[in-house]
Amino acid sequence: MPEEVATGCGGMCGGLGDGKILRRGGILKRLGVVLLLTVVALAQNSPQNAGLPETKPAGAQGADLASQVPSPRAEDVKSLDNILLAIYDVISGPAGDRDWKRFRSLFVPQARFTQTMKAPDGSVVVNLLGVDDFVMMAGDVFKKDPFYENAIVNRAQSFGNVTQVFSSYESRRAPGAKPFERGINSIQLINDGKRWWVLSILWDEERPDNPLPAEFAAEAAKNK
Repeated sequence: MPEEVATGCGGMCGGLGDGKILRRGGILKRLGVVLLLTVVALAQNSPQNAGLPETKPAGAQGADLASQVPSPRAEDVKSLDNILLAIYDVISGPAGDRDWKRFRSLFVPQARFTQTMKAPDGSVVVNLLGVDDFVMMAGDVFKKDPFYENAIVNRAQSFGNVTQVFSSYESRRAPGAKPFERGINSIQLINDGKRWWVLSILWDEERPDNPLPAEFAAEAAKNK
């Protein structure tokens, strides 16, 4: 299990009142309890709480959608398998910057990242992030720590242009090193007839009371 770390370590952590924070991990789980503070701040400054009418973002379709993100690598978005590989590849590497233009090119502009985890008191915490939130917070983390993540098993179900993938993952500090975390990403995607897009990623980490099901851990040996 990843150890607890002291507060004051930057974007991935924040206090819980007892001087400790939630554990690091996941495709975007090293962001820690600081996400709680973000959610609270957003809620406090929402249009409803400010007494203002709620505004909704304008929709984007077809070419208009593509115009709102950087141009993708053709290989990244031409197939389901390729975009799943790209999701993990673009966030993996030694400590330092990531190719955030490539990252943004995989997602619709309004994509959501949803982290679920358990607080020390056993309560379930849900953190919601947009693309910009994720880039800012994960970018701070990746600049300080090497991070490598790969899929173990991808299980996809499709209906029309909609696809849902349960993708179990392993996170490492170096290629070939022992994973410090595993879990499952629930990835929602669409194919607009021209390319694949990621709509959202929802994830939870493996814990003693939440082990990976055998069918999602069976390929782990190939990645060791």
